[in-house]
Amino acid sequence: MEQKTKWPLLLRLITSFSIFGCTLLPCTLAVTAADQIDQDRIEGTAALLPKKPKGFGSPVMDRKAWQELAHKKSFKAVIPEAEQLLQKPIPEQPDDLYLDFSRTGNRSRWQRVSGRRRGRVGTLVLAECLEDKGRFIPAFEELVRELCSERTWVMPAHDRQLVNFNGKSIDIDLGSSMLACSLATADYLLADKLNPEVRRLIRDNLNRRIFQPYRDMVLGKRNKNWWMTTTNNWNAVCLAGVTGSALAVLDSPHSRAFFVAAAEDYSKNFLKGFTDDGYCSEGLGYWNYGFGYYIMLSEMVYQATGGKIDLLQNQKARQAASFGANIEILNGVYPAFADCSISAKPSSRLMYFVSRRLGFGLRSWEHSDPVSPQGSLYESMMYSFTNSASATPPVQIASPGPGIRSWFDKGGVLICRPSQDSSCKLAVALKGGHNQEHHNHNDVGSFVVVLADKPLLLDPGGEVYTSRTFSSRRYESKVLNSFGHPVPIVAGKLQRTGRDACGRVVHQAFTDSTDTLVLDISSAYDVPELKKLERKFVYSRLGQGSLSITDEVAFSRPSDFGTAVITFSQWKQLSPSSLMIYDSGKALRVDIKVTGSDFQIEPETIREDLSTRKLPVRLGINLTEPVTQAAISCKITPKL
Repeated sequence: MEQKTKWPLLLRLITSFSIFGCTLLPCTLAVTAADQIDQDRIEGTAALLPKKPKGFGSPVMDRKAWQELAHKKSFKAVIPEAEQLLQKPIPEQPDDLYLDFSRTGNRSRWQRVSGRRRGRVGTLVLAECLEDKGRFIPAFEELVRELCSERTWVMPAHDRQLVNFNGKSIDIDLGSSMLACSLATADYLLADKLNPEVRRLIRDNLNRRIFQPYRDMVLGKRNKNWWMTTTNNWNAVCLAGVTGSALAVLDSPHSRAFFVAAAEDYSKNFLKGFTDDGYCSEGLGYWNYGFGYYIMLSEMVYQATGGKIDLLQNQKARQAASFGANIEILNGVYPAFADCSISAKPSSRLMYFVSRRLGFGLRSWEHSDPVSPQGSLYESMMYSFTNSASATPPVQIASPGPGIRSWFDKGGVLICRPSQDSSCKLAVALKGGHNQEHHNHNDVGSFVVVLADKPLLLDPGGEVYTSRTFSSRRYESKVLNSFGHPVPIVAGKLQRTGRDACGRVVHQAFTDSTDTLVLDISSAYDVPELKKLERKFVYSRLGQGSLSITDEVAFSRPSDFGTAVITFSQWKQLSPSSLMIYDSGKALRVDIKVTGSDFQIEPETIREDLSTRKLPVRLGINLTEPVTQAAISCKITPKL
């Protein structure tokens, strides 16, 4: 059985950036002289770097360090897993498999094989470093030759026009930068145990596929790949892969300094993708991925410069780092806003790092153990050897958590929780925001209701990625458009996309007992006759807790109107005006009141390809006749 690395997971996360539903790859931006890196900065950085290149971890010849790691329980399975790989051929990845995406739009078949191939890097290298007998070297060298024979390291989903596959361009994407950093780290760790010919092969490929194209982009000799100036996860991931590769293998400190100085500049773009309150509109899964790589980038630079350059020493980075703690709803449940899984949780390694490194003192994460072979080779090495977080002792007074409320006022998201030791077990996530966010869903006005540890009413999260997901057809998906969210349908229309399709805060009032948020969500609908649409949330911590959602609508002429709740759980109609949502011994009651018309409950299963075993059900609450004015109110309470 092959090692269970995070490569398949990362390959599922890897995606093209989408704005207005359009895929931007390999979109480029013009370079101006002002974009180029200051030479004085490069010289100053070179003076801070060690004479020899260095990656994460310790080279194989540091037997004391590796023997200590070999005694860790988490590393016990590495050698047996590597032994199994010695009995299995490298999975074949023919050209025809690469072309599968351009023909069918399917991403999974190539990514599944690619993940197994690339996942071997970490398993074989770690096994050799732990054992130091040379028996895993031939298999690793064979793997290097195989990977370096690939036409391109760019993923097929990021090469829609096949310009990399056909050799017309050499671009850098998420997949190529990550593979580069894995091979560079392997070269650093194994060093002279490798055949000189194989080390040359690694370095030649790094130079051809990564270093030279990147230098040319920075120096203005060719247009930049779009991720260099974008504000989403691509920026951090690619910069970390490129920079980490350079720091691990380039002999000249001046050459390495060029990459560090460039990363300092371009990584500022990634932080711009967070609102000033630290909200990550890409969702928690991509926070783990994108901000996780920003943390790796910062640690690469921090270690290489002896702490003299610290990409975490700015307020925006601290705010972004706090997102993982502040977005929790209750008892380890998090909202699946944007392209996110309903089971998404913050990475324990990442939370450990930010808590210690930035002094957050997060009680539930401070003493977790990040030492593990899981993930990419360089990620494992960063967390399994001493880093700037593990070298920092935990704070003496641990934080009890984010408290009764997290209000991302710039992102338009409110998390309401019970007070500590309260009889209330109900918590909610309420979303305003806008419909041009990173990994956007048309979801202005959405909400999640958690009872104890169960999200009974929720946002169903993202779909399994295909070519449609990041194309002009994105919002054909009923989980990405507003049909799959607990928001109104207005005059038969779903929400539109765009930055100005937003939830404008009309009123907010927060107290110890009650949080009230009123949003004007009318701009999210392209309905000329719509005069008013306000959604009022009232969350109460009193007793067992409750959430009331009231939609007030007005039209210039009679029009259809309805809203909905979404669930993966079981449900039944208790009466014409009440529902019960239940699962795992927990249940919510939804009591509905309507003015302006009668209404009916219309259930519909949302049939899209999701990673969940179940499909979500949309329980439509629809008026039976057109109205000029109406209100729909849903009061949600625990059912005892």
